[in-house]
Amino acid sequence: MADTKYIFVTGGVTSSLGKGILSASLAKLLQARGFRVTIQKLDPYINVDPGTLNPYEHGECYVTEDGAETDLDLGHYERFLNVPTSQANNVTTGRIYQSVIEKERRGDYLGETVQVIPHITDEIIRNITSVSSSGSFDFVITEIGGTVGDIESLPYVEAVRQIRFANRKNSLVIHLTLIPYLSAAGELKTKPTQHSVKMLLELGVQPDILVCRTEHPLNEGIRHKIALFCNVEKHAVIECIDASSIYEVPLLLEKEKLDEVILSKLGFDDLPGADLYTWKQFLSKLKNPKNSVEIGLVGKYVELKDAYKSIAESFIHAGASIECQVKLRLIHSEALKDDDVCEEKLKSLSGILVAPGFGERGIEGKINAVKFARTNNIPFLGICLGMQCAVIEFARNTLGLKEAHTTEIDKNTIHPVIDLMKEQKRIHIKGGTMRLGGYHCRLQPDTGIFKIYGQADISERHRHRFEFNNHYKDGFLKAGMLLSGNNPELNLVEIIELPSHPWFFGVQFHPEFKSTVANPHPLFRAFVAAALHYSKLEKL
Repeated sequence: MADTKYIFVTGGVTSSLGKGILSASLAKLLQARGFRVTIQKLDPYINVDPGTLNPYEHGECYVTEDGAETDLDLGHYERFLNVPTSQANNVTTGRIYQSVIEKERRGDYLGETVQVIPHITDEIIRNITSVSSSGSFDFVITEIGGTVGDIESLPYVEAVRQIRFANRKNSLVIHLTLIPYLSAAGELKTKPTQHSVKMLLELGVQPDILVCRTEHPLNEGIRHKIALFCNVEKHAVIECIDASSIYEVPLLLEKEKLDEVILSKLGFDDLPGADLYTWKQFLSKLKNPKNSVEIGLVGKYVELKDAYKSIAESFIHAGASIECQVKLRLIHSEALKDDDVCEEKLKSLSGILVAPGFGERGIEGKINAVKFARTNNIPFLGICLGMQCAVIEFARNTLGLKEAHTTEIDKNTIHPVIDLMKEQKRIHIKGGTMRLGGYHCRLQPDTGIFKIYGQADISERHRHRFEFNNHYKDGFLKAGMLLSGNNPELNLVEIIELPSHPWFFGVQFHPEFKSTVANPHPLFRAFVAAALHYSKLEKL
C-alpha cells in the first residue's frame, strides 16, 4: 500500500455530473505519462451487483472478462485505458455486507459485536487496497458512487477518511461539484459547491482538489472565491466545462493542469508531459469525418440512452477509425408491429442492429426488424437476443417453421430453435448465474466472420442463459444459414451468417464490451464499412 498512490473521487450537489468520465480522463492522463493505473467504482446500493437491475434503473450492465456484472462506468474505464477490469474494480454495499455477514457466521470476529465501524469500513478499506496488493499499479483511482450527504454513502466516506488519516502522503481527494449558471441573473453561483464541501468537511474529509462542472468558463474571481471558502489552493480549482464529446475531457483537464496538480501534491516533480498523440488523432478523425451513415438500433430500452452505452460508444470508435460519422437512430421495438411500420421507420437506414435484452416485451418487433433487414439486403447485426431473433425469423420465414420461438418467451413452442442451456435448467437463483464473461470461439475458415477477425480463434464476453438449439442445425445449414462460429468446449453456436446476403451476422456474445478507443472492435468496424458501402449504392 505504501508505494501505491490512492486518488478518491467524490461527487456533490447533484448526481450524474460525470465522476466516471472524470476518473477515466484522469487515469488516461496519468497513463499517458507512463504510470500504471487502474480505476475502481464503489456503488452504495445494496444489490450485490447490477445484474438483476432493470436497465431503466441503472443503465447498462457491463460485463468484465472474468464474468463480473458491473456498473457501466467500468466500460468507460476500459474504453479510455484499453486495460481490462475485473470483479475487484466494482464493489457494492451488497457485496460488502454479504462478506461481513459471512465472516460473522463463520465466527471470524470471535464473538465481537459487528458494527459499521470498524467492521464495514474495514471491509471497504480491504477492497480498496486489495486492488493494488500485487504491486502492479502506481495509482488506484476510486470513484465513490452517489452524492456526498447520501445516507448510503456514509461508510465509504468514512473509509476514505481513515485511509487519509493513515496514509496522507500517498492519497488525495478530488471532489466533483457543480457551478450552476442562473440565466435570469446572468451569473455563475458558487454556493452549492460551498455547501457540498461543507458537508464533506462535516464527515472529516477535506478535498484537495475541486473539479467544477460548468456551462461557462470560470473567471479568476470565481476561482478565488471557491478556493477561499472551500479551503483549497486556487490552482487546485479545476474548470470542467461541458464538452461535445466525452473523449475531449482528458484534453480539457490537461489544459487545466489537473494531472500536474495531482502529481505535485503527491511528491512527483519534473516529469515529462502526457503523450496524447494517438488520442488526439482519434479525436481529429471523430470531429472531421469524411462520410456519414445512419444506423438504427432496435431495442426496448431506447428511452434511456445509457441502456445501450457500450454499443453507442463502439460505433463511435469504429466510425472514427474509418473517418465515418455514425448517426445512431434509436427505435423502439414495440413500435415495429407490422411490415408497413417497418417500411416507414427502417427504409432510410444504412444498417440495422437488433440489440440484446431479456423478456417478451418488444420481441416480435425485433423479429420484424430482422425480416426487414434480411429481405431488403440492409446490413444487419444481431447481438445476443438480437442473434436469437434472427434465428427465429429465419426459422419462421425460410424454414417454414411458423411456430418457431425461444423457450424464454414460449415454453411450450413446438419448435424451440432457441432453448435454455442444459446446465441452466437446474438454476433458480437469478443473480450472477448466467453464462458470463470471456469464452473461446472458433471461426470456420472461408467465412465472412473469419475475414472480419482475420484469425480462427477468438474470445468474447457473454451474458445470457438461452442458446441456439443444436437439434435444428441441419435444417438451418440446408436452408443457407452458416453457423460460422462455435464454442468447441460446450459445442454451442456463437455466430450465424447469411452468405446470400451482402452483410448479415448474428453473435451470441457482446462485442461491444471489448471495443476501446485504441482498439475498435473489428465487427463494428466491418458493420460501419458495410453500412457506408450500402449508403453509397443507394445513392447511385
